[in-house]
Amino acid sequence: MFNEQSFEVFEVAGLEERMAAIRQEIQPTFQQLLETLVNEKLFIHIAQHRRRTTYPPENTWSALSRQKRGYKMESHFQLGIGGEYVFMWLACIDQPKNEREIAQLLLENQAVFEDLSPDFVLSGDHTKSTVEKLSPETLQKLLIRFRDVKKGEFQIGRIIPKGDPLWKNPEAAQDFMSATYEKLAPIYQLANQANLLSVEN
Repeated sequence: MFNEQSFEVFEVAGLEERMAAIRQEIQPTFQQLLETLVNEKLFIHIAQHRRRTTYPPENTWSALSRQKRGYKMESHFQLGIGGEYVFMWLACIDQPKNEREIAQLLLENQAVFEDLSPDFVLSGDHTKSTVEKLSPETLQKLLIRFRDVKKGEFQIGRIIPKGDPLWKNPEAAQDFMSATYEKLAPIYQLANQANLLSVEN
């Protein structure tokens, strides 16, 4: 489970030094947690940051996807950590296949979001750490942008801040993560229906 040392990784200076700390402190936690958090048969992908040549990553993440060879081509689950918080997303980023169909399907079925608790948050840009509170207005705005803007993205989930008391109770933290993905599962399933609809059409 993540702990105080996990967040301290992002204070390590230097690309190689921080990557070594990520591999030692964080990636084993990703593997262990993802094997237990989501019941559906999905493939685990852990970011390696191989394209970086100078600056150390400000956060790192892992993903669960139906695709063995990658995860960004369709909606997927993410578990990640930066210096300020751990994030758990259902993510549609980097122009996935059928993004307009996914966005339209979610817009037409916004009732699927109604069971989410007030602590769920949204993001329209995976490169920024800022999040927005979930509300009908924000949800509508982000889904329309995801549908109509080429570089639009859509992420929904929860975060656990660095100083949250949950980190003192690893079992409770894991239960919180598991509950988050369970709540996101119906939205994930709906998003993936867009791929089936595009095949049928």
